[in-house]
Amino acid sequence: MTARRLLPGPLVIASHNQGKVREITALLGPLGMEPVSAGHLGLPEPEETEDSFVGNATLKALASARGSGMPALADDSGLEVAALGGRPGVYTANWAEAADGTRDWYMAMEKVEAELQKLGPDVSRAAAFACTLALAWPDGHVDCFSGRIEGHLTWPPRGTLGFGYDPVFVPGSGSLTFAEIDPSEKHAISHRARAFEKLVAACF
Repeated sequence: MTARRLLPGPLVIASHNQGKVREITALLGPLGMEPVSAGHLGLPEPEETEDSFVGNATLKALASARGSGMPALADDSGLEVAALGGRPGVYTANWAEAADGTRDWYMAMEKVEAELQKLGPDVSRAAAFACTLALAWPDGHVDCFSGRIEGHLTWPPRGTLGFGYDPVFVPGSGSLTFAEIDPSEKHAISHRARAFEKLVAACF
């Protein structure tokens, strides 16, 4: 099915994660869109009840599109660690849930490292970031685009740029973590950027 074209103008970013909103806004900037976050509009965050990136991205995009009456773009992304059977995967954010309801990403990184340590010193540290972008309209139409970048995990965390698990993820065969790479360079190679390239090709 052919993707629906997106015309310049307002677009809701269906996220309350400011790091994610910044990254998507940077990607949208040159395309004539006017991004506004769901958080800024006071739209609630729907519970992510699906078991796939596509399912959760679709759920979030539709909630924001119907709540705002405008097209909405949602991202569902996560860290997949090969030795952990692809975990945390769609539960990436859940691993960061602290007792007080906030998200503690250092705690989440420690959990991943602890799981790897249990498997022994020679365990594979191969990992990937996966992303699905869902673009939804108030009438219920949705188009989805996915991207992925392979790499490996390092410990301890390094770098202060980026967000989430970026300080422990080294993309490709490089040596710098996503949190050590200039944001403009990350935007060019990330899982989100790869999904975004497909969205732009189909919808603009």
